[in-house]
Amino acid sequence: MTRRWVAGALAVLVGGLGGTVAVVLTQPDPASAAGRGHSPVVIGHRGASAHRPEHTLLSYEAAIALGADYIEPDLVSTKDHVLVARHENEISGTTDVASRPEFAGRRTTKTIDGRPVTGWFTEDFTLAELKTLRAKERVPDLRPDNAAFDGLAEIPTFEEVVRLAERHGVGVYPETKHPTYFDSVGLSLEEPLLEVLNAHKVRKVFIQSFETANLRDLRSKTRLPLIQLVTWGGAPYDWVAAGDPRTYDDMVKPEGLREVASYADGIGVDTRRVVPAGPDGRLLEPTTLVTDAHRRRLEVHVWTVRNENSQLPADYRLGNPASPVYPRATGDVMGWLDRLLDLGVDGAFCDDPGMGRAVVARRAARAGA
Repeated sequence: MTRRWVAGALAVLVGGLGGTVAVVLTQPDPASAAGRGHSPVVIGHRGASAHRPEHTLLSYEAAIALGADYIEPDLVSTKDHVLVARHENEISGTTDVASRPEFAGRRTTKTIDGRPVTGWFTEDFTLAELKTLRAKERVPDLRPDNAAFDGLAEIPTFEEVVRLAERHGVGVYPETKHPTYFDSVGLSLEEPLLEVLNAHKVRKVFIQSFETANLRDLRSKTRLPLIQLVTWGGAPYDWVAAGDPRTYDDMVKPEGLREVASYADGIGVDTRRVVPAGPDGRLLEPTTLVTDAHRRRLEVHVWTVRNENSQLPADYRLGNPASPVYPRATGDVMGWLDRLLDLGVDGAFCDDPGMGRAVVARRAARAGA
């Protein structure tokens, strides 16, 4: 199944949805991705984490089949300095390590980004040892169907993810996790990241980080696109460690975006930075962030568009709130993504890339009509 066939099939499927999702017939806004001359990118968040346990080859393969433009591995290091794909370096929630008696003595408490964390950590295992573990669903209460795949997949290396992407012609969107911490234990992430990308001559790539110093360091070593991640609150940990009083709120102000544009090519932001929500979960007026970033020639990618009612703004939840399955039932995720794209974002991290591809295909069909 080719990605072109998938996109075409999804476009037909969306055309048959009738009134399920509102369709607004408009020309592309000049600030939108289409108005700026390119199609919005669909990023498979940790693969297709709505359908398979995250950061497994099963998940990345599903994302590719569903039409993702990019697959996203979060990267941490092993003891022997190999990059592997895990959401965190603490792996008790995403592997069977806690049930493995041979590794019971590895359980420990560390300070990661200023917080104590207890569990098992990738940097205390060689790659060979990690390969004996098996992945499991991180949030089985929210995604019980994914638990059927528990125990079927290994922890993949970054190189294995890149090879998969190469075979299918999609991009990779790696995130360096806790770079200040990994620098402090002598396992810097940036050098092996570039080694893998350069060895495979990868050009369809974005490199992302919530910190700033490692992106600046990467800018001096590569011209590959860099994305500054921005959370709803808090501050980059490298700023915190250096005693810098600034926060992510400062980063998204016009002067902050000017600084970001000096070392990065875009920002990856919490959707609430684009459309805030009130105390009741309902959306408020959009901010000017997308326009402000585009003025600085920064791409804007948003995270994370999720399927489940509990993960969507109240405006896009569907079904009976009294139902026990309501929190994990699928809401109007396509309508929510449409709203974000109408506001001009250039791409979205999607737990279900098929939903994202369907929305982008439908919008392209409307624009060509």
